[in-house]
Amino acid sequence: MTSVNVTTTKNTVTVNEGDTTVVNVTTQGPQGPVGVNIDDSNKADGSVIYYDSSSATFKADTTTTKLTLVNGGNF
Repeated sequence: MTSVNVTTTKNTVTVNEGDTTVVNVTTQGPQGPVGVNIDDSNKADGSVIYYDSSSATFKADTTTTKLTLVNGGNF
């Protein structure tokens, strides 16, 4: 007779069987990053992702691209 008992509140698994048994236990984790806002609605070729603190959002747009970055420039 095979008996498998899974108790989720204690996170224990008990298997009673005469032969070797493999038991895989998985739990569902978080679904994606929590609290991260990404706005790429205005992205363009060469857009650079940056953080905009006023909107608490990471952005990729046509204003900040690899072509607008220069030494000592404001970006």
